[in-house]
Amino acid sequence: MTNPITPVSAKQSLLPNNSKSSLKIGLFGIGLDTYWPQFEGLKARLEGYLGRVEEKLKSFHPEIVNAGLVDTTDKAFAAGRLFKTEDVDVIFLYVTTYALSSTVLPVVQRAKVPVVILNLSPEAAIDYTAFNAMTDRTKMTGEWLSYCSACPVPEIANVFNRVGIKFHQITGMLHNDPECWAEIGEWVEAAKVANKMFYNRMGCMGHYYSGMLDIYADLTQQYAHFGGHIELMEVEELACLRKQVTPQEMNNRLQLFEETFDVQSDCSRDELEKAAVTSVALDKLVEIHQLGSMAYYYKGTGNTDNEEAISSIILGNSLLTARGIPVAGEYEIKNAQAMKIMDSFGAGGSFTEYYAMDFNDDVVLMGHDGPGHIAIAEGKTKVRPLGVYHGKVGKGVSVEMSVKNGPVTLLSVVEQKGGTLMLLVAEAEAVPGPILQIGNTNSRYKFPLGARNFVNKWNSYGPAHHCAIGIGHISSKIEKLGQLLNMDVVKVC
Repeated sequence: MTNPITPVSAKQSLLPNNSKSSLKIGLFGIGLDTYWPQFEGLKARLEGYLGRVEEKLKSFHPEIVNAGLVDTTDKAFAAGRLFKTEDVDVIFLYVTTYALSSTVLPVVQRAKVPVVILNLSPEAAIDYTAFNAMTDRTKMTGEWLSYCSACPVPEIANVFNRVGIKFHQITGMLHNDPECWAEIGEWVEAAKVANKMFYNRMGCMGHYYSGMLDIYADLTQQYAHFGGHIELMEVEELACLRKQVTPQEMNNRLQLFEETFDVQSDCSRDELEKAAVTSVALDKLVEIHQLGSMAYYYKGTGNTDNEEAISSIILGNSLLTARGIPVAGEYEIKNAQAMKIMDSFGAGGSFTEYYAMDFNDDVVLMGHDGPGHIAIAEGKTKVRPLGVYHGKVGKGVSVEMSVKNGPVTLLSVVEQKGGTLMLLVAEAEAVPGPILQIGNTNSRYKFPLGARNFVNKWNSYGPAHHCAIGIGHISSKIEKLGQLLNMDVVKVC
């Protein structure tokens, strides 16, 4: 299970952002109106089952649009209009008993959103002894029909396939089936994340790291697969906002640094003050553009204000990342998306890449310079001074942390030949052991297929050299997200 992420500090004001899901779930049941006058009480019984499904779905997410029991073509068209009017993001189709596919198709065709078929029997099995002891065969048939949810599913699947509607199905029980309802819960979570990605506003500040060809991205394909909005921003805007920060705002942020981080004694006051000013300015930048994620990089060409803004950005970006606004360095837009997905699942999502391999312990060391996801750190994140940022202009303070020991998931948004995107996933364990104390985020990861085989297999799919790491094993949720977004998902391990 994924561990929930807590805020960095209760004293930190959360600026408005779009991290909340506006997901709406459409729900309808199906039946056959011919049955109701034939079998007394059957309709009411099935409507009761539908009510129970709604109740259970609301335990995962409160916004449910229930179109009721659809048992005629007219009601099907009305349900389709309702779902379209209410702007539902996903439909759960609960199959209560046999129903005609003509009462299903208009609903889904009109709504044009992903559909999950719930093939749920009310109990594990019919009580055959009690059933066969019934003396009224009409009542026997009515009793059987209340268990007949599996019957029309092949018909529905056949029609959906022939008309080009993608669907997903869950087979199980309405009651006493935790495995089934855990799967339904994962579909709801995946739908929430898809909704968040669709409305997410990503800021891209600066430009690509020159020559790092794997991270160059087709921004229109990001829109095509995830939706959302990408705001291209200048470093000058951040530099200007820094000049508006008051001494009181700076001091308040310095206090937050002391509460949040383990600030090492050799960090200079001057560099910490620069970082505090930039952190406050970053919050203002996020508020102005209503950002839910960000990617940045700036080489620097002698403009002192711009260089100071970028060289002092790491602590502020780490705070943003920890509160659900993930920030990726090196202008890695694809990985900012991966980090946002992981964070939206409640797993975090820290910016990372290969650091080294330890063949003695069969682990891969992975991390990155710049901001880390301090909300998923093992212990308190250290702030260390750096005399040089390797491969980058400037110096200042940086963060050093490891991801919490335990299960983790890696995610990469991969741009493939031809421009389409896929999701590459792996599950591993973050294990204790020595890390490189160089003022960077870095951790030790053990993979079920071994370090050597993992690296070969992961690389074979051609991802960029960055990925996002989050806590918990959540590949099954990411696979469902891929299905909702119509994206291929490859699980390495």
